[in-house]
Amino acid sequence: MEWVLLVLIGIAGSSVGSLIGMGGGIIVVPALLYLSTLTTSFSHLTPQIVVGTSLFTMIFTGLSSTMAYMKHKTVDYKSGLIFLIGSGPGSILGAWVTEKLDLDSFSIYFGTFILFVSFVLIIKDKFRPLPYKKDRGITRTFTDNSGKTFEYGFNPALGIIIALVVGFLSGIFGIGGGSLMVPTMILFFFFPPHVATATSMFMILPTSILSSITHIALGNVNWLYALALVPGAWIGAKVGVFLNTRLKSKTIVLLIRTILIIVGIRLIYQGVTG
Repeated sequence: MEWVLLVLIGIAGSSVGSLIGMGGGIIVVPALLYLSTLTTSFSHLTPQIVVGTSLFTMIFTGLSSTMAYMKHKTVDYKSGLIFLIGSGPGSILGAWVTEKLDLDSFSIYFGTFILFVSFVLIIKDKFRPLPYKKDRGITRTFTDNSGKTFEYGFNPALGIIIALVVGFLSGIFGIGGGSLMVPTMILFFFFPPHVATATSMFMILPTSILSSITHIALGNVNWLYALALVPGAWIGAKVGVFLNTRLKSKTIVLLIRTILIIVGIRLIYQGVTG
């Protein structure tokens, strides 16, 4: 029963994560934390083990999603590699910081962070991307399947600094940096939504590997649970990419932010009353 539940969590988390470029941890981490308080079978799970196991699972979510998005030619490799200069070291630092948090503190901080992400998703459609100066950074173009061409760009130094912060948060909470990186790419750097999502999943792959190495060294990966989550993560990533090409973005965002608000409030309540 435990294995079936973990596979289903892996599918759900990875489907949602690859759908909007967040990585599966935004679902997997709260689900495992909730199970640790609900049943004795999962009571031995600590925030550190949950995060470490989630990040290890996201290696396969990122790999599966990236391979699928490559076929649609929506991954901006150059921009993704520039962002990785910041997110890589940030994810390692975040993984070490996780060691200092107990369950209640982790739940409060993580719940607050999830509510912040849901707020970003609520307001992101109300703002147009900020203008950028073409002569002061990287300029990119992308033509979608309908023939519409998008122009976008960013200042490399600013991109690396933002990615460092995002990678740090990813390492702490085990959620994948896309929860902040995708809105940032869309709002500040003019990225088309589909390119932002695909590029975020491309970044999650190496970032998850770096964070996982740190967590493995600290003994924070439950290998039995990881083996159960990985098949679900692989399958879910394919499902998420498929849905990304079929569903309207407004429907996706509405569903996700509703889930995030519920999860965030539940975690804060758990941390305060724990």
